[in-house]
Amino acid sequence: MTRRASIFLIAVFLCTAAAIWFLQRPRHATAPAPAGVQFTATDFKDLPGWRESDPRAARDAFRRSCGALAKKSASEGMGGAGYAGTVGDWVEACNGLSAATDARTFFEKNFTAFAISVAGKRDGLFTGYYEPELHASRTRHGAYQTPVYGLPPDLIGVDLGQFRGELKGERIAGRIEGHKLVPYATRADIDAHGLPKAPVLFYGDDPIAVFFLHIQGSGRIAFDDGTKARAGYAGKNGRPYTPIGRTLIARGALTKESVSMPAIRAWLKSKPQEARAVMQANQSYTFFTLLPAGDPALGAIGTEGVPLTAGASLAVDNRIHPLGAPLFVTTTIPGKPSARPMRKLLIAQDTGGAIRGAVRGDVYWGTGANAEYLAGAMKSQGQLYVLLPNKVAAGLGADKTFKVRAP
Repeated sequence: MTRRASIFLIAVFLCTAAAIWFLQRPRHATAPAPAGVQFTATDFKDLPGWRESDPRAARDAFRRSCGALAKKSASEGMGGAGYAGTVGDWVEACNGLSAATDARTFFEKNFTAFAISVAGKRDGLFTGYYEPELHASRTRHGAYQTPVYGLPPDLIGVDLGQFRGELKGERIAGRIEGHKLVPYATRADIDAHGLPKAPVLFYGDDPIAVFFLHIQGSGRIAFDDGTKARAGYAGKNGRPYTPIGRTLIARGALTKESVSMPAIRAWLKSKPQEARAVMQANQSYTFFTLLPAGDPALGAIGTEGVPLTAGASLAVDNRIHPLGAPLFVTTTIPGKPSARPMRKLLIAQDTGGAIRGAVRGDVYWGTGANAEYLAGAMKSQGQLYVLLPNKVAAGLGADKTFKVRAP
């Protein structure tokens, strides 16, 4: 039996038995997708805080998304749950960018806003992520001892949606052992024994910084020879993701009220003898690819294939929402001494294995200390609105309220 045939049969068996391990990007715990989602047309004047918001960064981010759409066939669906029409339906809005002088006017002229609800409820969860910065070396020496691996050649990924429609967007991963697909090594296994078959991209000088790179899925790399690069997400070992904050709370090291990314980092640094075991409680392990440093003003390449924009890019559940769509978020963001309102237009340009649900988003905050703080502390309830091109909205009929069934 060929290797490809073995993988096919294994995947079918796993689908039938429902023995599914979800291949998650990290960041947060996975939640099931809702059964149905309702969209209701809403005037821009009724969007909370729309008039006071500044959509210029979102307009620039949308321009990059339009560049990605221009490479696709006009007849291709926009993706997600299918509510956003085809790529061709978005061309007119994209073409309007060339004549747009005011960002707010551009969106109001070319789009119709829709409020999103699930089972009559409007509220959902909004979190944040960022792009960490690491010091590294291409060779192992001195403080540079923690390897960062590229994708192992024996790691097999299976897209379960190819075998069962209801499993669209779900993946498993492992390695072939004889004629079986078996789980891949855990974080503890990899830390203890390494990965002889996987390429080492570089060595970090701080195992905690490398751990946070795994959690975020991408990062900026400053090499000891003066060169710079980016580490981009390449894949995962398919093992379950356990938030480190949950582990520290369970150990009594932190409380629910005190847990944050800075607090977690400080605890790990203060407890070097215990830090390794705590990090290894998260079995999930991320593999990377080295990319050019690119424009320092822009973030890493997101799932859509375009650079992310700090404060203007959003990771969404792309089983529901199409990449490239503008989404208006009303929520709160952490601040000192207290949280403050966030009323902001963002563009769906990324995904995350833990970003599940119609009213769910992960805000990309960029890089640096403030971005790390916002990403680590943000966990807010809020509401979500999607902007659809007028051509798509016109095809929905006079009522302008419709439902889709999420996967």
